[in-house]
Amino acid sequence: MSYGKLRLASRYLLSPLAGFTTLSFRRIVRRTGGVGLATTDLVNSRALLSGNERTLQMIETHPEDRPFAVQIFGSEPEQMADAARMLQARGVDTIDINMGCPVERIAGAGSGAGLMCNISGSVGLVRRVVEAVSVPVTVKMRLGWDAARLTAPLFAREFEQAGVAAVAIHGRTREQGFGGVVSLDGIRQVVEAVQRIPVIGNGDVRTVADAATMLRETGCHGVSVGRAALANPWIFRQLDEWERTGSYAAAGTFDERLELMMLQYDFLEERHGSDRAIVLFRRMAHWYLKGMRVRKQLRGDFQKLKSRAEMDAAIQQIREFGPVDGNRTGVLQDCQIPVPAGPVDKW
Repeated sequence: MSYGKLRLASRYLLSPLAGFTTLSFRRIVRRTGGVGLATTDLVNSRALLSGNERTLQMIETHPEDRPFAVQIFGSEPEQMADAARMLQARGVDTIDINMGCPVERIAGAGSGAGLMCNISGSVGLVRRVVEAVSVPVTVKMRLGWDAARLTAPLFAREFEQAGVAAVAIHGRTREQGFGGVVSLDGIRQVVEAVQRIPVIGNGDVRTVADAATMLRETGCHGVSVGRAALANPWIFRQLDEWERTGSYAAAGTFDERLELMMLQYDFLEERHGSDRAIVLFRRMAHWYLKGMRVRKQLRGDFQKLKSRAEMDAAIQQIREFGPVDGNRTGVLQDCQIPVPAGPVDKW
């Protein structure tokens, strides 16, 4: 699969996830194999241009983190175009425009999913970004704002004419948030709306079987996986093996997951030093340890660590106790990552 002239190694992509698709996690996914493209957490175009330190850290990369995409959000065409130019100058391989974030502070301000309420303005914004850079520009969007405004097929047609290299479609409306189920029919309508560019399906893909169903029933050209990759970082390798051979190896055992977890921590420590890395890693470590079926008390103790010495002692204790059922070599159940609940306009 290609984004314009950018050839991807596979059609399985790591979705941008706020707070999770950090450089350290992207490097982990690269190490396990099978991913065609990894994208950053969504980046505020205004903060990027102002040189905000935290925002600049979000777009940091590494030689093994290729090809590399940055997802930006905003509602002002010139500002978005300037941010795209800045990213191109920093060597980003492709730029993704966020039109799917349902969070009120973003969508309510006319960015993210809020762009889906302004057809002419959003098409103009996307065209301006495409014209500003030579690297491929893509768009990630939802089916529409609500069930009465399913505008994704219309947008996809317009964006193709504007020169985007691909569109990714989360098969829910903004009104749905993460509730209900993904509409495969809705994704298929987006696929049928374009002529040449690839359409990437997204949403509710937790297993190889889920991806196979999405590919078969929608005709999409690729699949983007988000939360399932947190629970099972091997999913891209599994998808690639399945497509090439018809079968795939199980996700890592308890000890393999523990090694992968500590490798990700090492990447963070390499960049930030041990004290800061421990704080930054707590959130991700929670999902590793939960997926490994580490007893609740040990998971809680891990969230209180303050030094590398304390971490080493905690890891040794986790290694000694193992999973709660004592099975170190069997296939671990995938950990279900929770999503925001309640009225989406309160998020």
